[in-house]
Order: sequence, then C-alpha cells, then structure tokens
Amino acid sequence: MATIAVYSLKGGVGKTTFSVNLAWASAHMSRRRTLLWDLDPQAASSWLLSTQTTSRDAAQAIFSKDVGIRKLIQPSTVAGLDLIAADTSLRSLDHLFRELDKKKRLARLIGELASDYDRVILDCPPGLTETSEQVLRAADLIVIPVIPSPLAQRAMGEVARYLVQRGGTHAPILPVYSMVDRRRSLHRKALEDHPGWPAIPMASAIEQMSVRRKPLGAFAPTSPPARDFAALWTLVERQIEGK
Repeated sequence: MATIAVYSLKGGVGKTTFSVNLAWASAHMSRRRTLLWDLDPQAASSWLLSTQTTSRDAAQAIFSKDVGIRKLIQPSTVAGLDLIAADTSLRSLDHLFRELDKKKRLARLIGELASDYDRVILDCPPGLTETSEQVLRAADLIVIPVIPSPLAQRAMGEVARYLVQRGGTHAPILPVYSMVDRRRSLHRKALEDHPGWPAIPMASAIEQMSVRRKPLGAFAPTSPPARDFAALWTLVERQIEGK
C-alpha cells in the first residue's frame, strides 16, 4: 500500500481537485483498491463524493480511537473508490494531536488498512500544523499543487525547507502547477523556469466538477485537464513504484 498526500502550505490552490481526480485515476486507470481520506474540515472532497447526506461529526474520533477507523469508511459515488469523510470536528484536530503526543498516529491508522487498500489519497488541510506533521510522516509521496505566482512558489519552497530542517528522511515531493493560464505572462514565465513540473490548466471543465459533483474522468474524460490528470497519475505511480 502507498499513501499519497495532496498538501500545500496555502489554501485555494486546487487540493480538492487534485485529490478527487487522482483518487478517480487510481481506482479506474490503475484498478487499485483506493481510499480517499478527507482531512480538511472544509470537507470539499467529502461534499463532492459522499453518498451520505448527513454528517456524523465523528471524523476526529478516529484519532482518539473512540470510533474504529473502518466504521467511518463509506463507498463514494465513484465505483471502486471508498471515502473517509471530513466534518467540522476536524477543526480541533491539531489540539487533539498535541494532547495525544503521538507523532505517528495517522501513519499507524493507515497501516491498519494495509490489507484492504493499495492506495490511500489524503486531502490535507493547508498550513504547517500538527496535522501536517502527521501527514508528512505518513506519506510515501507528497503532491503539492502550486499556482504559477511568486507567493505560491514561495510557499512551496517553505515546505521544502521545512522538510530539510526536520532532518532525517522524508517522502519525495512532487510539485505540480495548478490553475495554469498560458495567456498570462507570469504563468508562462513560471512554466519556463520549471519545465519539468507537470501542469494542470485553468479550465471550465474543472469548474463543472462542483456542479456535477463528479471527477473529470466521470463526465469529461477526453477534456485537456482530464488527460493532464491521467498523465499526472501515471507519473505518481512511476514514482511510487520506483521508491
């Protein structure tokens, strides 16, 4: 089993879009037994894919072990993809992690599912927090969406520096340009500066995800962003297998 974290220091960079489409690609392109775990209290991935209409407000209870992890796993609206939904209880998750003082609680919980899943995708909240510490310890690969702007690229650099400062080993980082508009000179310059980074375009099809509440592959499989996410997933799988 491999764990892929979709993480960024900044919000609003497309983490949910990445998480949902990579999870779809894992389940449908690679035929992997896939779990999408939504750790963001905004619960955007959960809203897009959950089959349940009401929240149980129990997402945090997994970590305190008041609720068994398997009890909160539900089938998503995508065949072959399961979901652990987020809810507002996750707003105090950082405080709980500080109280528990268990640096690898998330990693151990994921380990309990090793016989059930091939890929776990984590939709992470933004920021350098206690939760992000748990994520960085649990992940086998960290996918970081980066908007082609100086502030977003600086945030990516801060994450890289933070990992170096922590010392020891850490999961590989895969930066990916997000919301790319090639008509803008700033975006074109960023792509020229990092030609090896994958890029996902700004596209109306991506905006339609929130209307249709589906991944791109489910309603626009031949669209340019869907093809770009498929190529990104192929790269993710290559990196995991190489690791």
